[in-house]
Amino acid sequence: MSSTQPTICILTAAYNEGESLAFFYETVKKVTDTLPYSFSFCFVNDGSKDNTLDIIRRIASENEAVKYLSFSKNFGQQVALKAGIDATHTDAIIMMDSDLQHSPDLIPELISVWQTKNVNMVNTLREEDEELGWFKKTSSAAFYKILNRVSDLQLEPGQADFRLIDRKVAQTLRESKEHDVFLRGMIYWIGYDHATVRYKAQKRFAGTSKYTFSKMMGLALAGITSFSVKPLYSAIYIGFTFAFLSFLYLPYVLYSYFTGSTVSGWSSVLITIAFFGGLNLIIMGVLGIYIGKILIQNKQRPLYIVQEQKL
Repeated sequence: MSSTQPTICILTAAYNEGESLAFFYETVKKVTDTLPYSFSFCFVNDGSKDNTLDIIRRIASENEAVKYLSFSKNFGQQVALKAGIDATHTDAIIMMDSDLQHSPDLIPELISVWQTKNVNMVNTLREEDEELGWFKKTSSAAFYKILNRVSDLQLEPGQADFRLIDRKVAQTLRESKEHDVFLRGMIYWIGYDHATVRYKAQKRFAGTSKYTFSKMMGLALAGITSFSVKPLYSAIYIGFTFAFLSFLYLPYVLYSYFTGSTVSGWSSVLITIAFFGGLNLIIMGVLGIYIGKILIQNKQRPLYIVQEQKL
């Protein structure tokens, strides 16, 4: 940490957050203005289709401590946060959602833990919300359970991208050239000294969640395939298992051959062929995901494209 007054940046990725962004900024600034640190803000407009960029421009024009990046299209929240980290060089970065589910009142505690415990990052752990819908609870629990089982990660349910990272962690993340960005996994993989603060998520100020079921599945696949080759081993194990089971069918075939008995109809054969054909497609799909990731990584296309910025 710096021996002088620490500089801290509030980083948020915004996608169609025109309804809440101005209120988010005002609410957070009320908190940061009471603290004895040098704060700045970094907004990343992730290809929004509403007036998000206009609001960011207005805020930035009124405050020199506000900078922003605006993407040419939607690249996703994880990439947007990575872009903000790439562009920020303060003593610490606090990542927050702009819908105010991540309470600004927790900012002083994050900073206090960072300084008193002398850690490199302070993660947050969301306590279970009793009002949360059944589907959201179930899908979130399944997300972490599957991710931990089939990857080399061990993430606690409730972890989110609401955290404080210091300059050392930020520099390590900048050096990463991975195409599939999964910050929760990367933070776990980095290691370093860390602490955890529990919090209760607030109600969303406006709008709806941008994380649909398909996006959650995509995030899970990114985490699994970026940090583990266990699915490849699983495909091999499944292949050997069914190859062994197929030999168990051999005595019946020999018995039918020597006794002259035949099986009437072709449905059983068709079902067997369809089953093993589907199994082969699953295994090929697993292989295809890894090969596709290699192809995309080797193309070395930029992770994101900035169309407009104020830094």
